[in-house]
Amino acid sequence: MPSFSLEVIGDDSDFVHLDYAASAPCVRAAADAVQDLLPRYGSVHRGTGVRSQASTLAYELARDVVAEFVGARPGDTVIFTRNTTDALNLLARALPAGTTTVQFDGEHHANLLPWPNPLRLPTPASADEAVHALKQALDGLTGPAVLTVTGASNVTGEVWPVRELADVAHSYGVRVVVDAAQLAPHRPVDLEDLGADWIAFSGHKLYAPFGAGVLAGRSDWLDAAGPYLAGGGASAAVGDDLDDLVWATGAARHEGGTPNLLGAVAIAAVCEALTATDRFALHQQEQHLLARLRDGLAGIPEAVEVSVFGPDHPRVGIVSLALPGHDPAAVAQLLGRDHGIGVRAGQFCAHPLVRRLTGSEQTGSCSDGGTGLLRISFGLGSDIDDVDRLLAALAAVLRS
Repeated sequence: MPSFSLEVIGDDSDFVHLDYAASAPCVRAAADAVQDLLPRYGSVHRGTGVRSQASTLAYELARDVVAEFVGARPGDTVIFTRNTTDALNLLARALPAGTTTVQFDGEHHANLLPWPNPLRLPTPASADEAVHALKQALDGLTGPAVLTVTGASNVTGEVWPVRELADVAHSYGVRVVVDAAQLAPHRPVDLEDLGADWIAFSGHKLYAPFGAGVLAGRSDWLDAAGPYLAGGGASAAVGDDLDDLVWATGAARHEGGTPNLLGAVAIAAVCEALTATDRFALHQQEQHLLARLRDGLAGIPEAVEVSVFGPDHPRVGIVSLALPGHDPAAVAQLLGRDHGIGVRAGQFCAHPLVRRLTGSEQTGSCSDGGTGLLRISFGLGSDIDDVDRLLAALAAVLRS
């Protein structure tokens, strides 16, 4: 039977992984769930044999578990996707014609680029400023609109005032999409608590790296839109005249093709394990590590922590550093090669935000460290020794 263990699976090498914001390691619950299903793996929704029936049951049970994890409301839909980017692109294609998308320009590219008719607001300097800017933007706006906002920044780790923004948006009749890729691994994500109409997140950042993601929320616009992928599963009936067809309803409408059963089961296993554990205790542990890291960085003046809302704003286990006089990519390489520590250097697929934080006008790839920052990120499995080792190694590299 699969376990509910949140133990991180690792090897015996003396390597410190501090790049969770890119991809988190797999936990035992996800791996065990996949291993348990493999002997019974079969085609989902398309067969009457034992394997197909068992696989279909596992897939739909995974949907139910994820629905509980996000606090899905009656009538909400849970769609399994490839990742957060896929989920947000799916929803962007389902918006009614003429919908305005309101967004702040500091979003990850996955939540910045897919949306039609964007109304982009400058990233604010405080949570209060964000709320005020949104009110000003929505005054006089007509027609259908959505606000799409990150739950936690993939660059600074700062938690955005999603509920406050959602309350403003809803007072204007504007719907709300939350990119929870960086929030879900660190904090509970509940649609009602967040005030979200939809939420999206990735398995590979939620300790379930098996190629699946989630879009969950209101079904009306999704049911009214054409299928995301036209093909088997999305079609309920196809006549000889290809114009004579009926598309499926519900999640199947947007899950064309053979679904990623193992990915869905892995995500559900982690969702179930997180639901069963003490999330407050996990939060406290993470905040303790975060405080130790930031306190230690204060003693390394060559590394300057960046933020959007200021140093006292709540955040998850992500810290990014400007390194004046140093190439972040070169520093990251030395940390990996000489000290066995994996971090990330670059612009983290958030180019406008990183340029603002660094005062740079340069552009580059998401991993172009020369024009970016050094990011440290952690989660389940990280400990004080990891933080202390990083601090000592970073000081040594910057002062060598």
